[in-house]
Amino acid sequence: MSAVPVILLLSGSLRAGSTNDAVLRTAQVVAPSVQVRAVMYDGLAELPHFNPDDDTDPLPPPVARLRAAIEGAHAILICTPEYAGTLPGSFKNLLDWTVGGTEICDKPVAWVNAAAPARGQGAEATLRVVLGYTGADIVESACVKAPVDRRTVGADGLIDDAEVRRQLGDVLGLLAAAGEQAAVADLA
Repeated sequence: MSAVPVILLLSGSLRAGSTNDAVLRTAQVVAPSVQVRAVMYDGLAELPHFNPDDDTDPLPPPVARLRAAIEGAHAILICTPEYAGTLPGSFKNLLDWTVGGTEICDKPVAWVNAAAPARGQGAEATLRVVLGYTGADIVESACVKAPVDRRTVGADGLIDDAEVRRQLGDVLGLLAAAGEQAAVADLA
């Protein structure tokens, strides 16, 4: 792992112009101010449908890239929409590919719920269950609700709301600290 904490950003949306992507792209812009490097994973659409028979060496190349990205990160930040009361199928598929590996085990993970107030709890609940199966270390203090009004997303795809940017900086800082603690624990 690098000296500057790397936080892998996982979007659960395939939609062009997604507010979930806007949250994570804004996190990339905010990251240097909290001395972390935020890296967007962009292979969601390339992942094959999960099949336990294919979860063997050699892994399908898109799955190997996903697992390598997770392995190389100090922590993971997720922003996903809710669809039909749970996670979108494509993002659940991504998570299914992480269950059989050990890369996410004990890795600090958090999420940002960008849905309108009183929405998105189904996705959060499902994330909590699936991440439990992966052995991820959910950083509760870094899991936040930051409703994003589409009108606050500029033409550049970034959120201009100062409060959302402050929240993202706090989340990244908490994840970086948790990642550093995990790295120290691994050395002990």
